[in-house]
Amino acid sequence: MTTQTGRIAPVRMLPIDVGVALVVLLALSAGFLLREQVTGRTQTFTEQDTSFALTYPATWGTLDPVEGTIMSVVNPISPSAFKTALQVDRRDLDPTAPPQLQTLVDRRIEERSTLTGYHFMGRSDATVDGAPAARIDYAYVVQPIDTPGRAALPVVVVAREYIVLAGGTSYYIRMAAPEASAEAAFQQFDTIIGTVKLQ
Repeated sequence: MTTQTGRIAPVRMLPIDVGVALVVLLALSAGFLLREQVTGRTQTFTEQDTSFALTYPATWGTLDPVEGTIMSVVNPISPSAFKTALQVDRRDLDPTAPPQLQTLVDRRIEERSTLTGYHFMGRSDATVDGAPAARIDYAYVVQPIDTPGRAALPVVVVAREYIVLAGGTSYYIRMAAPEASAEAAFQQFDTIIGTVKLQ
């Protein structure tokens, strides 16, 4: 719109633009808060008849544990055919001749060495809820989709496992994640390990 002097009259759209910007900002903030509320929720697993407990993300799904495994959960939104998984195994030890922690570590490394493409990446000392522990890191290869006629590449998996000696019991707390998201998964694993209760 022009005036008789040829100047362009200012368009009175600023209040509308500010209003739209505020609505968008409020919607984004609400979405962020909702996301944080959902992803920040946790669930606590407590083993029956023992004091073992740990907390993990509530959005993760539970798997049926196999023999020797007391809990197994998986992150359903992992960006891979192989889903990030958390598993806890428990073994009762002979109270008359309990093994040393290093013996348990050596046994576990030998067990894991049978995995396809196994590669040992390192060992370090640790503590979990005040109990002596060792951390081992290793990688291996899985074929998560092994259905005839379906094309699927193998996935390189990186695993971190804490071997914990707690009285007459040993616990093996393991997280396995696809290589591409392993770093973020292990940061989350550190938080989970910090919630472990042994007594």
